[in-house]
Amino acid sequence: MNTAATHNIDTRWWILVFTSVVLFGNYYVYDSIAPVADLLQRQLGFSATQIGTLNAIYSAPNIIMVLVGGILVDRFGAARVTFWTALLCLIGSVLTALGSHFALMAVGRLIFGLGAETMIVATLAALGQWFAGRGVAFAMALSLSVARLGSYAADLSPTYASGLYAQGWQPPLWLAATIMALALVGAAAYWWMEATARSRGAPLVAAARDRFVWSDVWRFNRSYWYLLALNVLFYSVIFPFRSTFAIEYFQNAHGLSLDIAGQMNSYVFLAAVFATPLFGWIADRFGRRGLLLTLGSLLLPLSFLILAETSWSLWITTALIGVSFSLVPAVLWPAVSILVEARRLGTAFGLMNVLQNIGLTLCNVVAGAINDAAHAGASNPAGYVPMLAFFGILSLLGFVFAWLLLQRERGPLGHGLERAAASF
Repeated sequence: MNTAATHNIDTRWWILVFTSVVLFGNYYVYDSIAPVADLLQRQLGFSATQIGTLNAIYSAPNIIMVLVGGILVDRFGAARVTFWTALLCLIGSVLTALGSHFALMAVGRLIFGLGAETMIVATLAALGQWFAGRGVAFAMALSLSVARLGSYAADLSPTYASGLYAQGWQPPLWLAATIMALALVGAAAYWWMEATARSRGAPLVAAARDRFVWSDVWRFNRSYWYLLALNVLFYSVIFPFRSTFAIEYFQNAHGLSLDIAGQMNSYVFLAAVFATPLFGWIADRFGRRGLLLTLGSLLLPLSFLILAETSWSLWITTALIGVSFSLVPAVLWPAVSILVEARRLGTAFGLMNVLQNIGLTLCNVVAGAINDAAHAGASNPAGYVPMLAFFGILSLLGFVFAWLLLQRERGPLGHGLERAAASF
């Protein structure tokens, strides 16, 4: 192997490292609200609706930004967009940590949201450019695993950073801002490395344009629409519950301390770190993607039924949600490329992300309002049951769409979703 080829191999793996650092910071900051939710309520008097809004407002701007994120990457390059969006995320996380008033904290989360989703698009584009035809799926799986580690670290922070939590709500959010600053350093390192590689003449595969084309929407097949509905419902349950309300719920309804509740919640993300690549490999090797999606989505309503109606150990529902959170995303996103022709993938992913962010915005606010209306809290643990029922109904609808997808793909109108990959 010549020296130039060796440099290119080294460069792409370093770029995987740096973009993964960026995603780690992104996911940590997003999930930094849940561990301080109870402190924000007790020390600042925030309502559950306001807590939900702090994560909902992250998703709100991305209803628009996801339409233009890919275009920005195409216009200015993945490295440049990764850096500037990381800087935007840092500014947002700093304002959130400063915000003793709800309005300032909400502005911080809004600014963070403006950068975060476009940053994810940019890092995916970067890996698509550098790993095209050379293990791109494996590279993306590894980057997603590191991103999940960011969520895991945020949930575990009440344990390893207990001294910060003992000082109140603000120091943990400053920790999140510090981690985002390190992510910005990773973004700068990626930009520098790519610029250096380009100066040596390293070839890059052009990223596919992620333009949103409305006319393409009407050409999608029914299987895609079933998959889209599953995607919106699944994420509208997983993230509002796990990233906003779960830790508070574990504390007030099950009597767990903050650090133990954070640990319990973190295991869902920890499981995804290792299991997501495994389930992706299983889908590639054996097919049966519709069946895997159906089984994975069934675990979610089952989990909320157990939480609402039994006194079983939280380990059972944590395990069920962990498997579901690992299995469904590992199969769902690659399935889009099977159901949609390549020239319409940008529109397909764009539409899914638009509706997903609408779902995240609405469900965070609605779940918080449900808790407020039911007076959920440590003095009224039963007040959380309506929220569990809300998430349970949404996740049950997601299972229905997964089952409809399976039935269609098993029939003569299927698109090969159940077949295994032809080669590796």
